Amino acid sequence: MNFLVGCKWGWMPGRLTLASLFSVVCLLSFQAAAQEVANPVATFAGLDKITARMIQFDVYIDETVQFGSLQVTPRVCYTRPETERQEETAFVEVDEITLERKVRRIFTGWMFASSPGMNAVEHPVYDVWLVGCKRETEVPKPN
Repeated sequence: MNFLVGCKWGWMPGRLTLASLFSVVCLLSFQAAAQEVANPVATFAGLDKITARMIQFDVYIDETVQFGSLQVTPRVCYTRPETERQEETAFVEVDEITLERKVRRIFTGWMFASSPGMNAVEHPVYDVWLVGCKRETEVPKPN
């Protein structure tokens, strides 16, 4: 069977070159990234190290929730389609309200629900990490 595969020097019948293989891998990885499902709600867990209180809280995308002196704002929360290995990721911004009542950004980045210790917010008093993404929540949507 003879088929055409693109390569650096044009089209060659029946040859799979390294460049064309790389192109196929890039195309497949782009397709997988394009299939992420955006969710309107991110679920976080928070630990107050002073009181040993641990809670879960839902936050709508682009809304801010205060946990202790921290303000947590998810910008996106993605899940993969059910046909793929499940992974939930969120891009999150976390600010601290200082004793001088100033807002100080302490975290900006991706959190992974499957690896909560990898990119969790570790603060002297509070820890915050992503639990997952949701399509809906019982929390009323802010106006």
